Amino acid sequence: MRLIKLRLKPELLGVRRRKIMAQSRRRLPPLNAVRAFEAAARHLSFQKAADELAVTPSAVAQQVKGLEEHLGQAMFRRLPSKGVVLTDAGQLYAAALRPLFDELAIATAEAARPASSSTLTVSTVPSFASRWLIPRLAGFRRRRPDLEVRVLASMGLTDFAREGVDVAVRLGRGGYPGMRTDLLMAESFFPVCSPSLLSDAGAPLRSPVDLRFCTLLHEERDPGIPEYVDWRRWLTEVGADNVVDATRGPRFSHMFLALQAAISGQGVALATSALIGDDLVAGRLIRPFRQEVEGIYRYWVVSPESGSSTRNVAGFREWLLEEAVA
Repeated sequence: MRLIKLRLKPELLGVRRRKIMAQSRRRLPPLNAVRAFEAAARHLSFQKAADELAVTPSAVAQQVKGLEEHLGQAMFRRLPSKGVVLTDAGQLYAAALRPLFDELAIATAEAARPASSSTLTVSTVPSFASRWLIPRLAGFRRRRPDLEVRVLASMGLTDFAREGVDVAVRLGRGGYPGMRTDLLMAESFFPVCSPSLLSDAGAPLRSPVDLRFCTLLHEERDPGIPEYVDWRRWLTEVGADNVVDATRGPRFSHMFLALQAAISGQGVALATSALIGDDLVAGRLIRPFRQEVEGIYRYWVVSPESGSSTRNVAGFREWLLEEAVA
């Protein structure tokens, strides 16, 4: 059988794209239902989702039911104890929604920037913005209600003048010429898993060598960041590399996907202290043992020397440093 390659004229490609976009718009699910599902999936609780959204648990349940009917399959499995767990389809959908909601939050913060001098523009990497900075920004707004914060998520180097950036938070070794650089926090790595994994595991998980009985969940690291701590490096540092096979287990493009898989009980993920969010405090994840490995990179607060002493920049830097030790 021969494969025939079709070549479409540019104007036809534009028509085809518009048709696809129109079809995609018709297939959008009810957005209020998606918001309710995302909150319930993140908390694994209709009650906690209701508290976050300022509605009743029955309203969350109704929205989720409507979404399930729209999708034609169950997203949650209801437990006799009145709790809920995600189905396989629900886990995939929740993992796909989380970065979209993170990006929406960042885009909204940028779009809401007023055209005035009372705006502070902050640039940082997407993972740090979504997992550390944005959840804490309400505290800064309470301290400085007169100042609007604009968050830019970027993996590249910051051009302060061209991009209009006032402050950047970057992961690196420090020592940026012409910049005021303050150490925000170090980064340590440690295994995390769902509490249910420990109760369901056939073998105990008391020390790193016991990881040989578990599925390891991997984050695919950017090859441009050498010496970043992955499972192979972590196991070597704690002396378990000859016992545990660091190559096995599923791989995910982002840490939040690996953490979501860990929350759903699929294995053990390697988390960082900077990006674990509130998963430990909320009990969605636990540390089965205390061994950790410190990374060689640090998070730094960076700003041009010429503007580092202004009230807005100095106030934001002071707040960041306070939050890092809280």
